[in-house]
Amino acid sequence: MSSTIMTNAEKALYIKVHVDDNVAIIVNNNGLPAGTQFSDGLTLIEHVPQGHKVALRDIATGGDIIRYGEVIGYALREIKQGSWIDESLVEMPKAPALETLPLATKVPPTLPPLEGYTFEGYRNADGSVGTKNLLGITTSVQCVAGVVEYVVKLIERDLLPKYPNVDGVVGLSHLYGCGVAINAPAAVVPIRTIHNIALNPNFGGEIMVIGLGCEKLPPERLLAGTEDQIPIAVERPGVSITRLQDEKHVGFKSMVDDILQVAEDHLRRLNSRQRQTCPVSDLVVGTQCGGSDAFSGVTANPAVGFASDLLVRCGATVMFSEVTEVRDAIHLLTPRAADEQVGRRMLEEMAWYDNYLDDGKSDRSANTTPGNKKGGLANIVEKSLGSIAKSGTSAIVEVLSPGQRPTKKGLIFAATPASDFICGTQQLASGITVQVFTTGRGTPYGLVAVPVIKMATRDALADRWFDLMDISAGSIATGRATIEDVGWQLFELILDIASGRKKTWSDQWGIHNALSVFNPAPVT
Repeated sequence: MSSTIMTNAEKALYIKVHVDDNVAIIVNNNGLPAGTQFSDGLTLIEHVPQGHKVALRDIATGGDIIRYGEVIGYALREIKQGSWIDESLVEMPKAPALETLPLATKVPPTLPPLEGYTFEGYRNADGSVGTKNLLGITTSVQCVAGVVEYVVKLIERDLLPKYPNVDGVVGLSHLYGCGVAINAPAAVVPIRTIHNIALNPNFGGEIMVIGLGCEKLPPERLLAGTEDQIPIAVERPGVSITRLQDEKHVGFKSMVDDILQVAEDHLRRLNSRQRQTCPVSDLVVGTQCGGSDAFSGVTANPAVGFASDLLVRCGATVMFSEVTEVRDAIHLLTPRAADEQVGRRMLEEMAWYDNYLDDGKSDRSANTTPGNKKGGLANIVEKSLGSIAKSGTSAIVEVLSPGQRPTKKGLIFAATPASDFICGTQQLASGITVQVFTTGRGTPYGLVAVPVIKMATRDALADRWFDLMDISAGSIATGRATIEDVGWQLFELILDIASGRKKTWSDQWGIHNALSVFNPAPVT
């Protein structure tokens, strides 16, 4: 992507993304007042806030409003050159019709391999590699969450000091398991998700399940998974099941003591693991954005996309997600599918989500938040065009339904809702071991199971949240650095975080969000 940064004595700045654009966004922290003039002759006729769009030429009523070289909307009234274009002036266009999209017509050539890069990870028996060494305690129903939370505190206080090679213990609680239509077709999503979360490489192959005893999703069914999954054998070493309703438990202390004894068996095995040098091809990196603004698509997300290409060149697996924030830019992605089958799978996931929203009497426009709009994004179309920049330029080699694990390496579209918490949970189930999260408005979001690298889209946020943002792409907006510069910085940071040489701010503070398993099935 090529952006033009227009300045006036290095004080007033705007960014025009594409040569065909008739709008640009204002870079300056406090916006720019009426009367501001740029070297190309553009003069603002009213105040334009930071990140918001200014008309570069007159736009007639009903005329196209173009950003990223794409129509993001139509003018609801005449807009004069130099005017502020806020969301109230923009009519949203229809989403691209899925049945007409080209498939695999512009497959990107394979980028030259990038060799010699490694990280220090925990290799598992199945060949996967973790970036953390954690004991994960899987739950089969929300009813046991309180007990698990209680036990986690005891494990942290009394057991972990004896096992210094174990990074921590995670209670994998969720809202599924009972009071649900367990055999409904859509139940495959939450069951598959919970099953696959337990298999995340950061848990070292140790499967510890706590159940109640009367739930609709008993531990055995959770471990068996769904038809597209390989069952986890109950008799396999490293697998344990504890049921609180077991008659051997007399009183709460009996339950706790039993869980602690089982946990110690798992901790002994985890403690024997050591970091070892691994090729970058063993990394599985998820990308996500939240609290997006108009800078997301010109600074942070393109830098993530450049880093994604570097990872793919190393043979790694990179996932991008958020169906609603892909839907309006899907016509730019299906040509990049590695083959027509991959392209059709993308269309299937788009259509499934269209129907899901229709059933809920909603549509994609509900995605855009008040914060997105305050940050300069007019609608989901503009947001999507910036969101897909995280995917870089590589061919898309596989498409995953929510919670599925990849079978290939390279760039993968993992279909998830756009909700930060649900997307993170679903990517965790798909096996990510590091996540990169871009934000323009700011969020303290984190995941305990995988390190989350938060990248600010602008320096003002990075400066104000200096101990929450791990890296800033704001220097791209002011021309002090290029997308490539920041992309390389991010790539190196990913390797340092994956190796345990550095910690993310969310891990340093212990700021972690609860799991939010996507459940499109009925709740009874």
